Amino acid sequence: MGFAIGVDVGGTFTDVVLSGPGGVTAVAKCLSTHDDPIAGILTGVTRALGSADPARVTRVVHATTLATNAVLERTGARVAFVTTRGFRAAVPLGRYARVEEDRYDLRFTPPPPPVAPGDCFEVDERVSARGAVLTPLDPGSVRRAAAEIARRGITSAAVCLLHSYAEPAHERRAAAILREHVPHVVASCEIWPEIREYERATTTIMSAYIGPLMTSYLSRLRERLAAIGIDAPVHVMESGGGVVSAELAARRAVSTIESGPAAGVLAAAGTGLPDVISFDMGGTTAKACVVRGGRPEITHEFHVGGKGSFGGRRAGTGVPIKTPAIDLAEVGAGGGSVAWLDPAGALRVGPRSAGSSPGPACYGLGGGEPTVTDADLVLGYLSSASMPLSAPLAAKAVDRLAGPLGVSREQAAHAVHEIVNASMAAAVHVVTVQRGIDPRGFALVAFGGAGPMHAAGVARRFGIATVVVPAYCGVASAAGLLSGALSTDRVLSRLDAGDPEEVFAALAADAAADLGVARVRVARSVDVRFKGQSHDLTVDWAESREELASRFFAKYQQVYGIVQQGEIELVSYRVRVTDAAAPAAPAAPGSGGDAGGGVEGRRRAYFPEAGGWLDVPVHTRRTLDRVRGPAIVEDAESTIVVPPGWRAAAGPSGAVRLTLEGAA
Repeated sequence: MGFAIGVDVGGTFTDVVLSGPGGVTAVAKCLSTHDDPIAGILTGVTRALGSADPARVTRVVHATTLATNAVLERTGARVAFVTTRGFRAAVPLGRYARVEEDRYDLRFTPPPPPVAPGDCFEVDERVSARGAVLTPLDPGSVRRAAAEIARRGITSAAVCLLHSYAEPAHERRAAAILREHVPHVVASCEIWPEIREYERATTTIMSAYIGPLMTSYLSRLRERLAAIGIDAPVHVMESGGGVVSAELAARRAVSTIESGPAAGVLAAAGTGLPDVISFDMGGTTAKACVVRGGRPEITHEFHVGGKGSFGGRRAGTGVPIKTPAIDLAEVGAGGGSVAWLDPAGALRVGPRSAGSSPGPACYGLGGGEPTVTDADLVLGYLSSASMPLSAPLAAKAVDRLAGPLGVSREQAAHAVHEIVNASMAAAVHVVTVQRGIDPRGFALVAFGGAGPMHAAGVARRFGIATVVVPAYCGVASAAGLLSGALSTDRVLSRLDAGDPEEVFAALAADAAADLGVARVRVARSVDVRFKGQSHDLTVDWAESREELASRFFAKYQQVYGIVQQGEIELVSYRVRVTDAAAPAAPAAPGSGGDAGGGVEGRRRAYFPEAGGWLDVPVHTRRTLDRVRGPAIVEDAESTIVVPPGWRAAAGPSGAVRLTLEGAA
């Protein structure tokens, strides 16, 4: 039997999980190499393989922040935007919503548009919202635009003609002409044919922007894996939690923008608990997501880039992307987040991170600024596990805060710990309280290298009485990759289509062809709205119009909190197509055993709510039965802090379960 490898590249660490027929065989965590991410991947893969034969690897599943970073850092390809005459200014004009710190800034300058105004081109054609051709396409206007794009040396183009979702013939013909002159051309009808012109345009532009970069990266990854003896197919996780081939990921690059965070949520959903809040704290960011009935919440529009607003991404501050993505809230709070004093002398934490280079001061790699990891080490919560940590360097860094604040070293470190907990609680607040969900009925599933150290503190703020830390929690996203099935999504907007079955069948056939499989499972859904309204909600498909209306009314009440009924109309049809022959997931993080080693001992740790410095027991997963806090549970990838007032017990499949004392 062969091995499967999951690889998650984060802002600070690259995590690798090797899984065999019996489950997780080995894990590796190494510092990410931002100048060459593949170098870090190869280091982790080599460590995880150990003496195993690389030729036995049958599958590599990868989650990457490459697409996200390209958008945030503006390192993608220069893109030409081609649209219907009269609409070239739609993207340069764009939209922008000001968040808190911008609201009263008289010198506020909005960010530049995704395509420069001078690189927007018009062609002669017009189609109505119902698909009627109002003005035939003029091929000459397309050829003139193509010639000018080529003359400028632009190698990537995005084509988004008005209402092409209703009738794509003009757009397909325009794309074919452009491909005679431009190496990389993306058409909206091939990527995401859904209504809303601005969002469809930005989604197409972003695919053209990051597509060449993704194609080159995945090609080099396959070559360098082959050089160490791994000739297995490379799969990439999409933002919605499905897994696709590297070739399809390169062609539909925009669907990989939230690739990494999606894998972690699948890991949380794999714990077997029906209703959980996924809490993933890594080195750079913390992310939260609600899982109900074992299914993560999915959004059909998200924003990349822009600015945060109370723990979420404020719509209008970034680039809107209309592809399915697991619905996450993210804050710039992680183990590498830098603690600093503002001009008024107040203590702040993040969003800037020390990353992997130079990293926290305690890494000994040249960093001197105090970070969350340094504070946790000073407090005694952390010890050298997967890499050596320097307590003196951490203490020196934290002293840079303690002096100006006029407090002791441990008080400054604890303040950093509490402030970052409050920042991360904002992400949980976004996905629960802001959406009318009472978090007290959920368990918090904590993972990521730093998550289990902070999980109880975050949970307590919401009255959440149960925290679950799965096995291999430090590399949970990499393990979650191996639980993702070969799957992809498709959509088509058709206002009250005459024959929905025909639409669904065409979408499913297109998706199955892209996956390259014959037997598939198809999940159908539809976007529904009240007649005359602009916005819609997605509900599971039902052939009965009455049943569809009932589901929509229930979803409307759940989202908006009011009971409303009336005439409905169907807007867009969606399918999720999954390989029916997909094997059972080999490596959910809850299915492994002890990831650490060592023996039980004791360590001094700082818990001010229990009197300050205490001599606390230190357990490993193997030695843990049940313990009352304060206590610490360690393994090779992470540390679990059990604060006073909490109990910890060994759970099934190597998990650790924390329970708040006195909870019902």
